Amino acid sequence: MPKVRVNEIRMYYEVHGEGFPLVMIHGLSANLDWWEPRMVQEFSKRFMTVMFDNRGAGRSDVSDARYTMRLFADDTAALMDALGISRAHVLGISMGGAIAQELVLNYPQKVERLVLCSTYCGGPQLIRASEEVRRLLMTDRSAAARSAVTEGFVKNNPDVVQAVRQRVLRAPISDEAYRRQSNAISEFGSYDRLPQIRAPTLILCGRKDILVPPENGSVLAEAIPGAKLVYLERSGHALLEDMDEVVKTVTGFLC
Repeated sequence: MPKVRVNEIRMYYEVHGEGFPLVMIHGLSANLDWWEPRMVQEFSKRFMTVMFDNRGAGRSDVSDARYTMRLFADDTAALMDALGISRAHVLGISMGGAIAQELVLNYPQKVERLVLCSTYCGGPQLIRASEEVRRLLMTDRSAAARSAVTEGFVKNNPDVVQAVRQRVLRAPISDEAYRRQSNAISEFGSYDRLPQIRAPTLILCGRKDILVPPENGSVLAEAIPGAKLVYLERSGHALLEDMDEVVKTVTGFLC
């Protein structure tokens, strides 16, 4: 399994395809197995698609450091350096979108174009999930994965949902690393710095996202100069319901 020394940890990564680099950053508790295979397959036809397990997730080391979005962004930048990538398109989903914001803010020279999916700016401007959803997530960690797609999608696509569940279980995060990643989310805030972003930015939001309400996309779009905001009408948090449109929209934006 490919691992590389990144800062003080060993990070697991994979590279698919050839072309201009596209770095993909996943969210809370997730690892690269969680990416939808159709997305990876289509992107790798046009880009050198780089995926990895965030610090503490999957097959990457946990470490004793205090987790922050800036630390995750530092890890991403260091991975790019280790792979000889000076500049790339960057796509982040959920917590990965927060990491992507820190990456473009602290390493603007490394980001050609930015894609933010199902994500938020944190801080006082964060539009939170409903109290019912937050209470469920506090008592049942697996609820986040189940809530990332709509009930209708689960009912109509049992084979896809089963495949997702199998990928999620392949390299599960430890309780300690999950807690550290969650703390990093609670401390994150980028709103006041968003006007500094100069990379062309695409924001994708699922209209039926109950984990990160789609109104968070409007907050980001209004603060990031020239950002393009696209709502996916059928999608929940994972955007699986509109995956074909996601691939088409992202590819068109990056090309």
